Amino acid sequence: MTTAAAVPGTQSGKAKPATMAQALGRALRDSMAEDPSVHVLGEDVGTLGGVFRITDGLAKEFGDDRCTDTPLAEAGILGAAVGMAMYGLRPVVEMQFDAFAYPAFEQLISHVAKMRNRTRGAMPLPITVRVPYGGGIGGVEHHSDSSEAYYMATPGLHVVTPATVDDAYGLLRASIASDDPVIFLEPKRLYWSKAAWSPEAPAPVEPIGRAVVRRSGRSATLITYGPSLPVCLEAAEAAVAEGWDLEVVDLRSLVPFDDETVAASVRRTGRAVVVHESSGFGGPGGEIAARVTERCFHHLEAPVLRVAGFDIPYPAPMLERHHLPGVDRVLDAVARLQWEADS
Repeated sequence: MTTAAAVPGTQSGKAKPATMAQALGRALRDSMAEDPSVHVLGEDVGTLGGVFRITDGLAKEFGDDRCTDTPLAEAGILGAAVGMAMYGLRPVVEMQFDAFAYPAFEQLISHVAKMRNRTRGAMPLPITVRVPYGGGIGGVEHHSDSSEAYYMATPGLHVVTPATVDDAYGLLRASIASDDPVIFLEPKRLYWSKAAWSPEAPAPVEPIGRAVVRRSGRSATLITYGPSLPVCLEAAEAAVAEGWDLEVVDLRSLVPFDDETVAASVRRTGRAVVVHESSGFGGPGGEIAARVTERCFHHLEAPVLRVAGFDIPYPAPMLERHHLPGVDRVLDAVARLQWEADS
């Protein structure tokens, strides 16, 4: 499991260590306090405070009518959110786990993603769907999926995933304020990562749709997001011993996609590796690699490579360390880039 020290965050004199889970909870609380139209709903979000305790205390502070426990029916939860948004509210839906969200796909694809286009912009649906996703926590089947490719392939949705404490707060606030529906993917393995952070004076956060260079380098670009960012940062540090200086780009937003920042990085380094937990075949890395190749072809010294989860259903907990991209697999891909360039 990734250590908290691998995740960058705000370094402020008044800041204290905070977890990503705490930053997400504070983002919800601040959004609800500032805007009475923000409502939270989902399974066990009220009395229990959510399975990961992200919504802890919200029902007590704002009441059951604004932080509402729902039946175990994801299609019904999202369907209710559609109606709430149509009548002027800003619902924030929590899906307990990534694979639990699949029963709500019909509502998501048929209504949430299409309503604004269907009404020629007259009826936006400002819905934020929070989805804990990814592995690294020893979860059993249906608790560790990386389902981002499904959402990316659905026009009409924004797809956002934070990898730092600062982004957890800032991107969730921006998602709730957006008039477009946002799938907000929360890396479960990073819920307990810590960084110095102050909710009273959070660091400035780039808006949705902007990637960030987390580490500058010259040898190759590692393009990643969410739970794979700490892995790439660790790999970049380990690569120094091999004489490689790796740049690490945190996408933060999968849709909209920041072609400008990614292409600028790859043009500087001439090599790129895309790293994510989702499976390789049909995964996000294929689209990212295609976009990089289209925009940077004459700057590339080797093909764009991918390091991803294997093309299998998520394995049992004892095998997930083999399934998930790790430092060794990332460095192996970088070594292949060098070989391709020299051959």
